[in-house]
Amino acid sequence: MAVDRIRGYARGAYEMALAENVLERMETELLAISRAFEASTELRSSLTDPQLPLDRKYAIVDDLIEGRAASLTLGVIQLIISQNHASDLPAIAMALSEIAAASRDKAMAEVRSAIPLDQEAILRLTESLSRATGKNVEVKVFVDPTVVGGIVARVGDTVIDGSIAHRLESARQAVRSK
Repeated sequence: MAVDRIRGYARGAYEMALAENVLERMETELLAISRAFEASTELRSSLTDPQLPLDRKYAIVDDLIEGRAASLTLGVIQLIISQNHASDLPAIAMALSEIAAASRDKAMAEVRSAIPLDQEAILRLTESLSRATGKNVEVKVFVDPTVVGGIVARVGDTVIDGSIAHRLESARQAVRSK
């Protein structure tokens, strides 16, 4: 089952990163790489192409990372690719962050914003999401150009859509229902 496989890879990556004392770094790096994977059709196609030789896929990842990631992060990515599960990379990165946050007695909040947020905004957002969900949250912010103003936050199964696009759609629905 895919969910078990994803959790298994995430749990294994968590245990190795914890043992090597690079957990936070690996979380950040895997999330960044998975965002690049999601954003680039060319990268996604290359890493999931069964006809492309494994050494070529490794070279693509090496070019993408260019020595900026921990060797353990690179090893985890290569393992995932070698097992033909590159398409699971974003889900594995999220699962790793959720496991790591839970180990710190927090819930992971994925926040997508049209622009980068400064530390003060992230702190206010963390406090607001903690109050709204009743959980102690750890916020991971991702710049997502598809979010047109505002933010979209996900904590577990709860999605809070504060984007301008969502507000406009809500207004349209209200007008249509009258």
